[in-house]
Amino acid sequence: MSLAISAIDYINGIKNGSITSEEFVAKTIEHIKKHEPRLHAFLSINEDAIEQARQIDKKVKLGQKVGAFYGMPISIKDNICIKGGKTTCASKMLENYTAPYDATVVSNLKSQDAIIIGKTNLDEFAMGVATEFSAFGPSKNPWNIDYVPGGSSGGSAVSVAGLESILSLGSDTGGSVRNPASFCSIVGLKPTYGLVSRYGLISYSNSIEQIGPMGRKVEDVALLLNHIAGKDPHDPTTLTNPTSDYLSEIDVGVSGKKIGIIKEMSSGAGLDKTVESVFRNAVSAFEKLGAKIEEVSLDMVEYTVATYYILTTAEAGSNLSRYDNLRYGYDLDSEGYEFKSYISKARRSFGPEVTRRMILGGFVPSAGFAGKYLLKALKVKNKLKKQIQSAFTKFDYLISPTVPVLPFKFGEKINDPLAMYLADINTVTANLTGIPAISIPYEIRNGLPVGVQIHANILQEKPLLQAGYALQNTTKIPEITL
Repeated sequence: MSLAISAIDYINGIKNGSITSEEFVAKTIEHIKKHEPRLHAFLSINEDAIEQARQIDKKVKLGQKVGAFYGMPISIKDNICIKGGKTTCASKMLENYTAPYDATVVSNLKSQDAIIIGKTNLDEFAMGVATEFSAFGPSKNPWNIDYVPGGSSGGSAVSVAGLESILSLGSDTGGSVRNPASFCSIVGLKPTYGLVSRYGLISYSNSIEQIGPMGRKVEDVALLLNHIAGKDPHDPTTLTNPTSDYLSEIDVGVSGKKIGIIKEMSSGAGLDKTVESVFRNAVSAFEKLGAKIEEVSLDMVEYTVATYYILTTAEAGSNLSRYDNLRYGYDLDSEGYEFKSYISKARRSFGPEVTRRMILGGFVPSAGFAGKYLLKALKVKNKLKKQIQSAFTKFDYLISPTVPVLPFKFGEKINDPLAMYLADINTVTANLTGIPAISIPYEIRNGLPVGVQIHANILQEKPLLQAGYALQNTTKIPEITL
């Protein structure tokens, strides 16, 4: 019994009796205990997982109705609430916070007999591209532990790539699902804004963040999306789900489809030559599949990173203001402090990246600077949306490398925030415009993964997954050696 099986193969194995949930989950827990000292994908593990799997096996044996996941181990990013368990956001500020309710996506998974195997590591409050900013230490790239796994959903990507879970849920505010998916050679989907409920996701930037599925195969991600998408009365931003089954007809291909190569994301000085080479191979593969390829220019992409960091830090500054150690926090004696000095002292538990973004978030919307920064950023966002919608009148898909650079070594960029932020240049467009985008693992070069990103129009996840599935089948990623 291999832990590397797909979600679909796992379900078929349970149905035909070749595996049981208990033995699979037990083997997964054993694997986690063996490899976690090296990988550090998790911040907590579900101690009741094996017993939960045993109960699901009983239901299967008795012929009772069983949920769609049949006791499948799925990991959850630790900024998504699970009732009765710690939700830390990888921050000392919430180190001992216990969530009082389940996020909607967690309720959905539990109702379908998924087993939440554990909570995964992340950049503190989901702010980062490398998982180096976790207060509890970084996760390691399972392809080479000297390299970052990407972020902020780095722990989720590591858990899937490292065979510690079959599927995972991350959150994507500027590429935080797709970036680690590319760096760890798995599939990561950022859905249309509003397709998946954010109820129970601890807020970073409400207007653009989305929970997204991660897995080793496109069809596995489609299966997971089936059970987390849809209208939620707890989240007024959610949309009615027009597609009931993203897995059906996933193999229709892309013959005759028009695909635009985003010029500003696929060329230039910031694009690593190895990444460019892999991307060109993927373009050729799409052409061989019968797609029509043409370059398209989106000149507003040049301003997206600046726009993204202005808008998200403004929202983060507001969202994180609740962490004053009066409502949420940790043990800190208030004796001898006046109000403001106490809060200032308490917030020193925030890491450097969260502190940086909170300071910036207080500055850009302030009197005298809002017109210079915040309002201009909103104008750029609006113009970018118009460019994207215009592009989708001509093309079915838009493609680019997921990340313009290869995974980098720990410490290589941590003291250069601008270099870190520029890693987002290919991913933030989907968040700013609300469109869905997926990262497909395409090659391993010199032991490091490279992913290809496909964008589709609003609520076009079904054709997006079809394109991803077609591209996936043109490459063979070697099995990982742990």
